[in-house]
Order: sequence, then structure tokens, then C-alpha cells
Amino acid sequence: MYTFIVILILIVCVLLALVVLVQNSKGGGLAANFAAPTQVMGVRQTADFLEKATWWLAVILVVLCLVATISIPRHSADNAINTEVTTTNTASPVEAASPIAAPVPTADQQ
Repeated sequence: MYTFIVILILIVCVLLALVVLVQNSKGGGLAANFAAPTQVMGVRQTADFLEKATWWLAVILVVLCLVATISIPRHSADNAINTEVTTTNTASPVEAASPIAAPVPTADQQ
């Protein structure tokens, strides 16, 4: 499930990049190519479509990212950590504690 969502996120990212690159902030871009009055989609309709497509793709991307975060497979990582903790913590606390070393006398103290 997680892999499928990540693939969808990548597809939406590519589509969003393409839609943004087609737009032009000054009203040019793809909308400038439809300047003929006989076109079904005029300049304004193309700009509106590209703007709506940008917003929809951005919303879809955010939702997919949230769904991907919720669906991250966590059980395999937890088991690895628990196994590591139980295998490294086999010694009892008494055996693991190091004895306190007596201070070594210096030449002045002897």
C-alpha cells in the first residue's frame, strides 16, 4: 500500500511540475498559443484550467503525503529495534557494572 501511494505521489509531482512549467506569470505560456477567436478554449479558459489544475494537484499531493505518512510500515522497524535491545541486554546489571578502581598512589603519597 505504501509503495503504491509513493508511486502516486511521484506521478502527481511530475504532473504538477508540467502544469506549472506550462503556465506563464504574464499570461503567456500555453495560453498564448490559443489566441485565435475560433478556438474552443480561449486564452482565459486555458489560464483558468491551468490554475485550477495546479490547485487540485497541490491538494492531491498534500493528501497523498498525509496518507503516506499514516501508512508507513512500522512493524518491521519496531521488531528490529526490540530484537536488538533484547539481544544486547543479556547481561544482568550486577555483571555489567564495573568495579570502582582504587586510586593509584602518586610518588608524593608513598
